[in-house]
Amino acid sequence: QREITDRLGWLTVMNEMAEDIGRLQALRDQVRAEGIRWCVLLGMGGSSLAPEVMRETFHSASGQPELIVLDTTDPATISGIQQGIDLSKTLFLVASKSGGTIETISQYQYFRAQLERLAGDQAGQHFIAITDAGTKLDQLAQDARFRDIFRNPSDIGGRYSALSFFGLVPAAIIGVDVAKLLDRARAMARVCSPGPTTDQNPGAWLGTVLGTAARAGRDKVTFVISPPVATFGSWVEQLIAESTGKEGKGIVPVVGEDAGAPIVYGTDRIFAYLRTQTGFDARQDDAMAALEAAGQPVVRITLQDVYDLGGEFFRWEMATAVAGSLLGINAFDQPNVQESKDATDRLLKDYTANGKLPSPQAILQTESRNVVLYADGPQGEKVRGADSLQAALERYLSQVQQGDYIALLAYLRDTSETAANLQRVRMRLRDMTRKATTTGFGPRFQHSTGQLHKGGANNGVFIQFTTPDSVDLPIPGAAYSFSVLKQAQALGDLQTLEARGRRVIRIVLRNVDAGLTELLQALGATRV
Repeated sequence: QREITDRLGWLTVMNEMAEDIGRLQALRDQVRAEGIRWCVLLGMGGSSLAPEVMRETFHSASGQPELIVLDTTDPATISGIQQGIDLSKTLFLVASKSGGTIETISQYQYFRAQLERLAGDQAGQHFIAITDAGTKLDQLAQDARFRDIFRNPSDIGGRYSALSFFGLVPAAIIGVDVAKLLDRARAMARVCSPGPTTDQNPGAWLGTVLGTAARAGRDKVTFVISPPVATFGSWVEQLIAESTGKEGKGIVPVVGEDAGAPIVYGTDRIFAYLRTQTGFDARQDDAMAALEAAGQPVVRITLQDVYDLGGEFFRWEMATAVAGSLLGINAFDQPNVQESKDATDRLLKDYTANGKLPSPQAILQTESRNVVLYADGPQGEKVRGADSLQAALERYLSQVQQGDYIALLAYLRDTSETAANLQRVRMRLRDMTRKATTTGFGPRFQHSTGQLHKGGANNGVFIQFTTPDSVDLPIPGAAYSFSVLKQAQALGDLQTLEARGRRVIRIVLRNVDAGLTELLQALGATRV
């Protein structure tokens, strides 16, 4: 009870933030006046997903900096961002609730070293910290003379922090009307206050629908979202997965699946259609109508404009808490997230001592050498002896059962081409199995759906993708590089899934996009 009570600050944070609107507006005006052109947010999970929604939904107002969200340890991505900005005109937001997130601190150490070469003792003026009071990051920001520190209310968990400083500081910097956003959130909070009946409370009603559906076997909530607010899906994915995926239970959020014909869906789905009044996709309207006609449950939510996202942040937080209660779990903890972090720490210590990381066992290497399949334990036995990629995939996917979902875990650089190829693989898997599919780029999904993967029901079938890094960068003060850190995170994730008896294989792509194309071709001939 005490742990839950200490995580309920999201219920009233809008009122606290309203008192800081002047401070946020002053920061907005200051960065514009100084000619700052880029704002790079260093964060993971709850610290980065709401800012990404703000960036993609509202974009930067005239004269305000471009917001770049860096939530990866991929060295090519970090190098690409550095090459695309002028450090002298860049502000960095270092965002971490705990103040010790390894990805965020490593990113900070790297860019701090670059700025010290450029600005010397004034390097700290290029950084703002967003964290809880008293954390290591709070102290670091003071010692390193950061430009500013935004200390967030400590009674808010990361995934419930969209309407706190974690979401509002980057929003203000790019020129979002944060007062208007908070007004919409407060309006939703008022109608979600305790009342005589659940159907008069949008958050409680939605949570009751989600929780009741999950208990009845419809535990895959599939989001169809209008283009203007499409990235809201990434935020709500973490909220639901990390809040409900524990104790062998969970609601699986399905975000980014292309809307299909009714025949490709099973009976384990419920659909949430978030539709904007302008900029909507008529094809999504048609798809939802067809699903309803086929007997699939569809929840429809209409947004009058993009600022209604303020209300949606609150509605879905309330709904997730209610759904968690109906599932009999604590929606505010994340007991399994630490497992992958601990595995990564052990691997990094081994690397520091031995100079290398262990490798899973190779099962199959394709003739092109673009695709190498690895698996240990029962999954290795399942596919061992296959003489082709198609045969190996057929053996592995033969395990997919009613109620399962297939998750693609991509420790790859997130480029438009790679994302499109992964989407093609994903849609082929959905259409051939009629099972829900998810995709996540690592290590960011470890701070999102990772809790569900380990702590939820054993109904996930996982395919992890890795690739050798052609670019690497040092982490100042660490005995390992960004490439080694990323590899350790991928291997730690794999080992944790295996230790929990999950069905998982690893595919190493020597050439990422050529390998994904080869995989897609093999899936085209696969029968399950």
